[in-house]
Amino acid sequence: MTAKNEVIRHAVGKSTLGLVLAASSEKGVCGILLGDDRELLVTELQRRFPKARLTEGNAALAQILAFIETASELALPLDLRGTAFQQRVWQALREIPAGSTLSYVQVAAKIGSPKSVRAVAGACAANAIAIAIPCHRVVRSDGNLSGYRWGVARKRALLDREGKKSL
Repeated sequence: MTAKNEVIRHAVGKSTLGLVLAASSEKGVCGILLGDDRELLVTELQRRFPKARLTEGNAALAQILAFIETASELALPLDLRGTAFQQRVWQALREIPAGSTLSYVQVAAKIGSPKSVRAVAGACAANAIAIAIPCHRVVRSDGNLSGYRWGVARKRALLDREGKKSL
């Protein structure tokens, strides 16, 4: 998935959700990671792109921070890296309108794979482009919040910001 010596530019900034690491390749945004520790975010980026050459500085950081704070659409190209199944799930998630939620069961049905609920959850967990691929809009069948790789408190904050409603 990562070419040897591929350059990934990254920067870390502060948001109301904590620290944000924004990473871009030549193709587009390849990572939006959320957390509370800069070093751990950079380590996670290196783990995701082990053959890449990480370089400090990402001109897209300001745009990504504005996107996060306003819950608007991200007007930057995305460099999605995942299996064909993961990409189908991520595309379905990108089609969920802001402020709306679907259950894992509904997402599995939407991609034509109704028995793949656990795999849908796995695709959500593998997502490295927080908020732009809105895994926070996926909830349990009963409508309650469940795990979110960036923390349930962040998931709740994002849904509250969007004015959560179920489809």
